[in-house]
Amino acid sequence: MTSETATILIQAVITIGVGAVSGGITNAVAIWMLFHPYEPKRFLFLTFHGAMPKNKERLAKSIGKTVGERLLTPEDLARQLTAPGLREAFDTALDGWMTRALTSEYGSAREILPRPVIAELEQAITRLAPVVADKFVEFASTPVFRDSVRDFLARQTEDLSARPVADVLTDARQEQIKKWAAGWVDTLTRSEDMERAIRQFVEARVERLAGDPEPLLDRMPATLVAAVEAGIRSYLPVALERLAGLLARPDTKERVKATVHGLFKRFTDDLLLHERVIAKLMVSEKTVGRLLDAIEREGADQIGRLLEEPLMQAELSRAVNEAVVTFLRKPLREHFAALQGERLDGVKNTAADYVLAALRDPNTKSFAIARLDAALESAERRTWGDLLALLPPEKAADWLQEAAQSERVRGWIAEGFAAGAAALLDRRIGRPADLLPPEAPQRIVASLADPLWSWITQQVPLVVSQLSVREMVEQKVMGFRVQRMEEIIRGVTQRELDLIVRLGYWLGGLVGLAAFLVNLGIGMASR
Repeated sequence: MTSETATILIQAVITIGVGAVSGGITNAVAIWMLFHPYEPKRFLFLTFHGAMPKNKERLAKSIGKTVGERLLTPEDLARQLTAPGLREAFDTALDGWMTRALTSEYGSAREILPRPVIAELEQAITRLAPVVADKFVEFASTPVFRDSVRDFLARQTEDLSARPVADVLTDARQEQIKKWAAGWVDTLTRSEDMERAIRQFVEARVERLAGDPEPLLDRMPATLVAAVEAGIRSYLPVALERLAGLLARPDTKERVKATVHGLFKRFTDDLLLHERVIAKLMVSEKTVGRLLDAIEREGADQIGRLLEEPLMQAELSRAVNEAVVTFLRKPLREHFAALQGERLDGVKNTAADYVLAALRDPNTKSFAIARLDAALESAERRTWGDLLALLPPEKAADWLQEAAQSERVRGWIAEGFAAGAAALLDRRIGRPADLLPPEAPQRIVASLADPLWSWITQQVPLVVSQLSVREMVEQKVMGFRVQRMEEIIRGVTQRELDLIVRLGYWLGGLVGLAAFLVNLGIGMASR
């Protein structure tokens, strides 16, 4: 081999080697600069920054746009819901969830739910109770409520008309009813609410009577007026007898003597002088004393004989009747006009105390229990139809409708609703399946599966359409570290990246070979 040939071969090796190395290194540096440097680096007047870190925001927007508008659309999700096996998986999951929900043991709602939720429920119950009461009272005032109650009572009356009361009213139940009634009467009559209600009732009645313009005679039963008149007539002889006995007392005699002297003095003062002298001579202290002694000895007998005369009795009876009728014809407000201030309050308190004493008397309780016992014995021999016939459905419906609209019933409903809701929160739930028939869970799942699946297939596209998949993907990409992105890309494309470097070497070698051949051709042509 000549030196010229050796030189040509060396040039060929060097040219091809330099081309291959430059091609491989260029591709390797290009791949490295896709990710590096992660942060901008300055060298002299040049700034070096990896392509992906530098364009991370643009890359995120591009990926988000592609995914949100082309790769994951609402229509794609809707089509995925109809994929084979998805409905079967849904039915299986629903069946498993329903079975677990119905066969698990549960405590009370107060134990299961968080305390803030329980507090909200209690506040909601407190706010809802008066609303429920108002709605019930509003409904109770409608004809629909009255007609419903009437029809219900009519049906129950017809169904129970032939049943004997004795079937339900056993001896044990009668004793229990009487014991309950005795306790109820005792509690009611001694309660402060009862006392307050009676005093308010008496006060209201007295105030009403105090302003009543009607005569007392029109307010009293006629039999009571006759009884009062008869009592006064019967008491007159006794009163006159007491009057005669009163005149026999020494102190009374002295008062009468002083009164007679006073009357005689006023009488003589009106006489002329000679008449006055004659009167003084005729009527002395002894004369007055003999007058009083005569009244004491024979006054009662004389008065008694006088009262036995038919004419006198008729006159006294007529006078008494006229006096009583005159008194009774006065308006009630005139009678109460004399009772003002403490006297009127005393009348109110006395009347209320009398009523309370009568109610709290043991005889009242015994009387009530005796009447109840008699009523139970009487009811025991009858049928329900006999008892219910005493209260027609029409009348009972009217009473119930009127009672249902009262403030007391409104309060009872509000309190009952609140108490019932609170009791439900404290009531243990247990196993719901125990309250259902054996095949109920399967039937529930079968009845719910189709509606739920139809609802899901309709709602998912609507929900997805409200989601911004593009923005979500952009945020996820922006949240990735460049190192992590490099690891992901290299983990997927490392073989391809290595192939690119190798191709760089080969292409560089081919470029070097081409350059060598061009130089060789130029050299040979120049010779």
